[in-house]
Amino acid sequence: MFASISRGPCLGRLVTASLLVAGRLVDAAGYNLDLNSQQSVKSTAKSIADDMLSFYNGNKPGGIPGLLPPPYYWWEAGAMMGALIEYWYYTGDDGYNDLISEALLFQVGNNRDYMPNNQTLTEGNDDQGFWGLAVMSAAEYNFPNPPADKPQWLELAQAVFNTQAARWETQDCGGGLRWQIYQWNKGYDYKACFFALGARLALYTGNQTYADWAEKTWDWMWATGFINHETYYIIDGAAIGNNCTEYSPYQFSYNAGGFILGAAAMYNHTESSAWKSRLDNLIKGSQVFFVGTNKDIMSEVACEPVDRCNIDQQSFKAYLSRWLAAATQWAPHTYNTIIPYLRASAKAAVSQCVGGSNGRMCGLKWGNNDGKYDGSTGVGQQMAALEVLLSTSIKSRKTPLTADTGGTSKGDVNAGSGDIGRKDPVPSFSPPTSAMKAAAAFITLAILTGITGAIAWLLFDETSDQKMMNQVKDSIANFKSTVKGEAAAGAGAGAGILGGAAGRRRRSPVDEKTGQVATDNGSSHSSRISEKPIENMPVTVNRVRSNSSNSTRRQSNMPIGWPRNSVARPGPVGQAVTTDDADRIQPVDTHWNK
Repeated sequence: MFASISRGPCLGRLVTASLLVAGRLVDAAGYNLDLNSQQSVKSTAKSIADDMLSFYNGNKPGGIPGLLPPPYYWWEAGAMMGALIEYWYYTGDDGYNDLISEALLFQVGNNRDYMPNNQTLTEGNDDQGFWGLAVMSAAEYNFPNPPADKPQWLELAQAVFNTQAARWETQDCGGGLRWQIYQWNKGYDYKACFFALGARLALYTGNQTYADWAEKTWDWMWATGFINHETYYIIDGAAIGNNCTEYSPYQFSYNAGGFILGAAAMYNHTESSAWKSRLDNLIKGSQVFFVGTNKDIMSEVACEPVDRCNIDQQSFKAYLSRWLAAATQWAPHTYNTIIPYLRASAKAAVSQCVGGSNGRMCGLKWGNNDGKYDGSTGVGQQMAALEVLLSTSIKSRKTPLTADTGGTSKGDVNAGSGDIGRKDPVPSFSPPTSAMKAAAAFITLAILTGITGAIAWLLFDETSDQKMMNQVKDSIANFKSTVKGEAAAGAGAGAGILGGAAGRRRRSPVDEKTGQVATDNGSSHSSRISEKPIENMPVTVNRVRSNSSNSTRRQSNMPIGWPRNSVARPGPVGQAVTTDDADRIQPVDTHWNK
């Protein structure tokens, strides 16, 4: 009894200590974030950024700069580089700068406008636009400029804008840009990237042409109803078949963020009450993306609640966070409205960073999952958590620069002209250089030499006393003689056939009734197949030869029991197929494209 009593307190203390250790491990696996401490924000952001780059191989041996591995599309790597530029802007940490510059410059394409040949079959206007927005941020923040012989950040942003402006068309829906660059895709879509890029270029350069395009885009969006006149919700797009009168019912956060960003830039550029009103209403409309008890935690409302967010949509909250914060710099009166939402969302987002093998990977659902980690990981989740966390420090950062306030990036108003009007995916390749031609000639000569040597080796008779060259000459002579002989025989045969049309009967095939072969004179002889008519000959069905015996072969290659055997003919996962179901099953496409 005493022994058991004495063990009780020890066991209790052991259990308590174990629970405390477990608690500390859980805490250590996540983040102990203090939003009021810049050091806490920076150190947490650093870890989240590192984990985001764990998905990227472009800076490793064998990797391609500026590409994420499948299932991520090309555009998201551009968006990720934009997030890393934001990281440098907020923290001053330049540890990723070389990686960023390498990726941004590697993907520019032959015409320096983010239309690389390896993306022509899938690249859309919005894909190109995300790269344009990334380099626009580089220009506004004075991110270290590329070498003089490389395209510059502002030049690249202008190239993207110029190529997209040239695609504006009024044939359908009165204007706008198609979702895809190339002509086989007829879908139209509001262009948040195009609008925001034009507005920012107007602010940075002071060029009125960009401002005019921003106004034109807004007016078209408003006239078509892509911007709701009461709620200022931004709809997802429409098809041209009904002149853009039937809209997609979905709203996504990055669309709203893009228009908030552009409206803030236009308000700063024009200082007009019209743009202030538009901006304020757009910010109010964006509240649809905030959920939770206080309606202040960001959510991708079109897909999160029903667990349907695809790879693309998992990153959208990153852009709303980024662009809401930017709006507070160009329109300071919005700061007190926006920052509480960003702080609440940042706290909720980082609290979800407890997953993965390292215990700190971030999840997708911040405010509609009852505070529980949702078990998802990916580039989008990391990017969204990183951006919303960084955005809480926006007040401590300097306002983005313009050409008049210290911006050093050089531009080119004609950038991208090489791709103006391009509507097909045919890539253009540079002409071969002298070195390439010389290499091709050498390879061709080597192949021909190898073939000649192989032929000579095949013709050489080791048993002959003649030398190889003499054997080759004899072989060539024999070949010529054979060709002449066969040509003469062929001429004679041709004459016979032609003559037969005049008086002689041609050789007939097997007589279908008797099975006899007809000769030139029509008589039968010893080469006849059979004296019996073919229809009277015995027929063996489903018999095959065997060295041992004649065995019956199954008439079908299908599994035994087809189609009644549910194992042999499986249906959907976990569901056996009955005879009645077998002919009704159709493949189901579960891939949900952006």
